[in-house]
Amino acid sequence: MTHHAPNRPARVLPLRPPAPEADDGREPLWRQVVGGVLRRERLAQERTLKDVADAARISMPYLSEVERGLKEASSEVLAAAAQALGLRLADLLVLVHGEIVRLSAIRDRERPAGLSSVTELPSARSRPGDVRLAA
Repeated sequence: MTHHAPNRPARVLPLRPPAPEADDGREPLWRQVVGGVLRRERLAQERTLKDVADAARISMPYLSEVERGLKEASSEVLAAAAQALGLRLADLLVLVHGEIVRLSAIRDRERPAGLSSVTELPSARSRPGDVRLAA
């Protein structure tokens, strides 16, 4: 006797769902962006946290904290996690770069008119035409 589940639509996972946006307007932290990219890649492959942690030879709780942006992972840990996902470290960095650019573009669109991320600030040593980053 076989039991069939009722007909339900197939669950579709987007390849790279967007990361939650920081609602305070600040730059995203590196660890948060890296963690979000690692998590999205893992979920896109429909792999468990345990599976990837075992393949990377890192603890599952630590990988979870990295994915949630709570831990600043070393380059060795990032390389191991990337490799466990079938990526090179360079691939991971390209994905992170793209996410940072995307988040920056969103922030720039939401910035009130007249404000810019680069502002001319006078100082005793500045010369006309010098551009300084606003703090």
